[in-house]
Amino acid sequence: MIIGTRGSRLALWQAHYVQAQLKEIGITSELNVIKTQGDKIQHLTFDKLEGKGFFTKEIEDKLLAGEIDIAVHSLKDMPTDQVEGLTFAALSYRASVNDVILIHKERAVAGKPFQLADGATIGTSSNRRKAQLVDLHPGLVPVDIRGNVPTRLNKARTGEMDAVMLAAAGLERLELDLSDLVVVRPSPREFVPAPGQGVMAIQTRKDDLETRKKLAPLHNVTVGECTNVERTVLNMMDGGCSLPLGVYCEQDQLGNYHVWAAYASAADAPVKRVQISRSTRAGLPEAIVESLLG
Repeated sequence: MIIGTRGSRLALWQAHYVQAQLKEIGITSELNVIKTQGDKIQHLTFDKLEGKGFFTKEIEDKLLAGEIDIAVHSLKDMPTDQVEGLTFAALSYRASVNDVILIHKERAVAGKPFQLADGATIGTSSNRRKAQLVDLHPGLVPVDIRGNVPTRLNKARTGEMDAVMLAAAGLERLELDLSDLVVVRPSPREFVPAPGQGVMAIQTRKDDLETRKKLAPLHNVTVGECTNVERTVLNMMDGGCSLPLGVYCEQDQLGNYHVWAAYASAADAPVKRVQISRSTRAGLPEAIVESLLG
């Protein structure tokens, strides 16, 4: 089985993880590293890149052409409208879902929100993060940054920025040493993550029923149900990676669904927050959207 993946350290970690899972169920595989638009164009922020799916399109093209059998993606990078002919065969376990603030040790200020002073610079390319950061700490100055996880971390390490914000899942999966930085972990119920954050998606051709059947044991049902709620909200808001929208759904031991959402019309616009709990997913995304836009 040929696995298509991006070439960043994190993307390769994810592809190797899936490769190990396949091996456990008796399937041998090899990796095919593919450069995407998002990898090639590093000088533009996400909202300036063309369309949706700029970390996925080239990989999906090779999948449709039959050059690869499956693709491994970060679910949060995936457009909510699947490319015609493709489908998710499995979704992984969910790593820590929250975002993390990493601060240069000499710039941390005890007693301030996020341990950051008024006027502190924080690196992030995400409109969702920018909107929520300024909503919770109006004195912050978000600054656009691009690059892989180690490159962005270095912005805080060198003091070029006072802090950077990254997804906890990537930091955990790469097992990076953060001992030289001050680490602040906001709750995902307060600082709402991207839909699908912390989850890997395995994609294949819709008509490749044999591969889909083989991959079925890798699918995490609860993660699938919760991220479906999150991504349905994103779809209904007609959003991609650049929409300032956070949605997080979790299921409790009784089977009830709890959803937190935060939305702004732009990175510098006010943030509206909602929290809704229900015993069923039916109508839940619609209720979230109605509350956010109401």
